[in-house]
Amino acid sequence: MKPLNIGIAGAGLAGRLLAWRLASAGCRVSLFDAKQRGDLTSASQTAAAMLSPLAELAVSDDAVFELGQRSMQLWPQWLEQLTADVYYKQDGTLVVAHPQDGASLEHFSRLLHHKLPAACKAQVQTLDAATLAQYEPTLAGRFNGGLFLSGEGQLANDQLMAALAIELDRLGVQWHEGQTVTRVLAQSIVCADQAHVVDIAVDARGVGSKSDLPALRGVRGEVLRVECKGVTLTRPVRLMHPRYQLYVAPRPNGEFVVGATELESEDAGPVTVRSVLELASALYSLHPAFGEARILRMSAALRPALDDHRPRVEQRGGVWHINGLYRHGYLCAPALVDDLAHKLLAS
Repeated sequence: MKPLNIGIAGAGLAGRLLAWRLASAGCRVSLFDAKQRGDLTSASQTAAAMLSPLAELAVSDDAVFELGQRSMQLWPQWLEQLTADVYYKQDGTLVVAHPQDGASLEHFSRLLHHKLPAACKAQVQTLDAATLAQYEPTLAGRFNGGLFLSGEGQLANDQLMAALAIELDRLGVQWHEGQTVTRVLAQSIVCADQAHVVDIAVDARGVGSKSDLPALRGVRGEVLRVECKGVTLTRPVRLMHPRYQLYVAPRPNGEFVVGATELESEDAGPVTVRSVLELASALYSLHPAFGEARILRMSAALRPALDDHRPRVEQRGGVWHINGLYRHGYLCAPALVDDLAHKLLAS
């Protein structure tokens, strides 16, 4: 039987994962993207890639939680299949707050316990100051306590995106880099004036799909990447705050990904001074040694969101869409991609 010829518009996280799974299953895959594969300005690269189904349940719903739980099972299996190593840990998450912001932490804890399924409640542990210090000695004496969310994890998104590129080349995926997709039709993907005929077309362009998904909008997110040899964290830390929740995700070689901003804006321009000041001051309040951190990169990108903030896989006009991953991209992508891959392979 002739292998399926599948075209995918968009080489972000969902597009690359889907191309990899389909090519691994024997499909002929063509991947189209307006940017080069090493570009660092996409939403997939502007993220901390924390795998936090418990923490995200406080600001999402059961559908996102269930996708996250499934993805937590898939990530270690899929990462083992990659040729290149990808930094991945599943050592849980700490949630803390300064004394003046204790009400924010209490509200977060109550909300989480209310929304969590009974079988998962044991994964949320309330810590006193001494127990918190055992989990993260660097934070000893800095907080009165916090929460430990067991089973949560993180991965290095830059390493993952590079590793997926290696796999796609190895599997013979035809990668059309620097090719802006102007239309995605049922059996063709159009770049400028050239139409590429395929058996099945998938649109995974994120915010770039707005013309075909009218309810889609971009939500601006900003992150800092810093280097600080004076701080050692073994797991991501979330710092509660009345205006925002800072997250700090440790990376190898003394690096940290820091973020919090979530702005209802479709401005994809550079990071603002206000955001840098807020992120940096909150980071410094987590530990004063961060005052000597070197800022390696500041980046902003638009995350694709739908009104209900649920990611979606659907077929419209003969075109398959995977979109709306919002702030849950790395948390939900494997489950969504796995679902769509099975649908396409069964067609």
